Amino acid sequence: MDRYPPIADHGLVGDLQCAALVSAKGVVDWFAAPRFDSPSIFAALLDHDRGGWFRLAPSHPEGTWKQLYYPDTAVLVTRFMSPDGVGEVLDWMEPDLSGTPSARHRLVRTVRTVRGTVDFALECRPRFDYGRAAHELALGAEGAVFRAPGTTAFLQSSFPLERDGQDVRSTVTLKAGETAAAVFTVDGPDATPPPPLGVPGIEEDLAATVEFWQNWVRNSRYRGRWPDMVHRSAITLKLLTYAPTGAPVAAATMGLPEQVGGERNWDYRYTWVRDGALSLRALLDLGFTEEATAFTHWLRERLMERLDQEGERLQIMYRVDGTPLDGEEILEHFEGYRGSFPVRVGNAAADQLQLDIYGEALYGLSESREIGIQADYAGWKAVSRALDWLAAQWDRPDEGIWETRGGRKDFTYSRVMCWSAFNRGLRLARDWSRPADTALWTKARDAILEQVMERGWNDQEKAFVQYYGGDVLDASLLLIPRVGFLGAKDPTWLSTLDAMGRTLVSDSLVYRYDPAASPDGLRGSEGTFSLCTFLYVDALARSGRLAEARYTFEKMHTYANHVGLFAEEVGPSGEQLGNFPQAFTHLSLIMAAHTLDEALDRYRELN
Repeated sequence: MDRYPPIADHGLVGDLQCAALVSAKGVVDWFAAPRFDSPSIFAALLDHDRGGWFRLAPSHPEGTWKQLYYPDTAVLVTRFMSPDGVGEVLDWMEPDLSGTPSARHRLVRTVRTVRGTVDFALECRPRFDYGRAAHELALGAEGAVFRAPGTTAFLQSSFPLERDGQDVRSTVTLKAGETAAAVFTVDGPDATPPPPLGVPGIEEDLAATVEFWQNWVRNSRYRGRWPDMVHRSAITLKLLTYAPTGAPVAAATMGLPEQVGGERNWDYRYTWVRDGALSLRALLDLGFTEEATAFTHWLRERLMERLDQEGERLQIMYRVDGTPLDGEEILEHFEGYRGSFPVRVGNAAADQLQLDIYGEALYGLSESREIGIQADYAGWKAVSRALDWLAAQWDRPDEGIWETRGGRKDFTYSRVMCWSAFNRGLRLARDWSRPADTALWTKARDAILEQVMERGWNDQEKAFVQYYGGDVLDASLLLIPRVGFLGAKDPTWLSTLDAMGRTLVSDSLVYRYDPAASPDGLRGSEGTFSLCTFLYVDALARSGRLAEARYTFEKMHTYANHVGLFAEEVGPSGEQLGNFPQAFTHLSLIMAAHTLDEALDRYRELN
């Protein structure tokens, strides 16, 4: 087994409450349960020796490996081809549609030989609580039971298991047409064993899982030019959403580096207001109103929690159940992916001031008229109170969208999104005839626009810059035309777009800023930010540069991994970096595809 396979060498499976990564050689080297933000059970991606893994693959891996998703599903197929035979491993989790948090989660792995004869090997080495908790193993006729503090895991197999210390291993030889299965079930400390394993029952569950995902994708109203990429991104967003609350996480993983050997190794298994609101917009573009509705309810609850309290109306991020984070911890015993230390659990940025989140929240809500919280009076009251608070707070330095740890500044993007919050709030008050201090909001909106035009513009760069008085360009400002702060053909915007093209774009890939000149507060560098590349496509399309937008979009597809997934960043050699897969990247792909499709259709109609 590779000590540290490439980050992109994985597919994602999940049950809408937790998720696992499976490498292209059949190794589960990331799995946390019962929730996305729970302690890990398999975390070999963060420490090969201490993290734990679950391998089910051919015994002699000298051959060709291929990995794909069963069409329009989250069922992952890993194929192995050798002179002796062709084998397949199918990994999947049944979607949990109960609507309530579950303690029990089941990762199903089936193996089969489709040609010739293949010897398969199983190794299951769980390491509970990020590798900090020892476990006991009981092995019997019904399978293996791993008991650790607070957690019980069961491994059932249709072939005999053998003890390997406190872990298990096994081998099985399958001829063409033969199938076997292994099921890893996670549950609470006092869990009862799952029902006996039966391969026919597994096949029925697999068929039901395939049907669920294919039926879900059929609800998409996307009819554009890139259905495979768009629908894979939609499935990924669905997999990254905690179904009991409707809250999407930023990524399935924690600790994966933005630079191998660097220190930008964050925990992304939480719900950012910003990411969630933009996910809402992307899903609505595709017609998935049920998922969008669920997040608006989650956001409403967060606003209602602080309705009559002092201070900030929203935190920038929450746990998937809506509770606050407890801070950030470093796992000293983990070496990190390829030595990328520290490995962080939690996220200290939770306590930062990021005023742009109100703009993203209102952007998402105002675009979802039929499901928005503004439709009910209590929800509108929460929105209105938040905007009243923002009217007195918008002119404050903050940490900005990139969660810099080098001190607060007057970030231009934060001001632009505050403008957007007031602009959208005024529109909602008008359209829904809701009570509001429209004079206060109008005054704040207009003051922000004038301030940004005067202080956010750098005459030497001929562009809007990252923060007032600076000269650093920032790709977050690519959202300026999308939110309507300036028109897509406004001369100052076009000049900014050109400046970004000269400074931030490298062979169509876009850096979020220049780390050497930015207030990041951290050592090292990072790759290009895939979210920003798709925002660049969106901005190019809106500005009428359609050939460049389409070429950039198509070229970006070549950086997707073998099953269409994107991490957070792309490194200097085209490798994927950062947590994986990242919701921000996939939602921006959907948004860019939608904008580009519409622009190309208009061009065709006019020509």
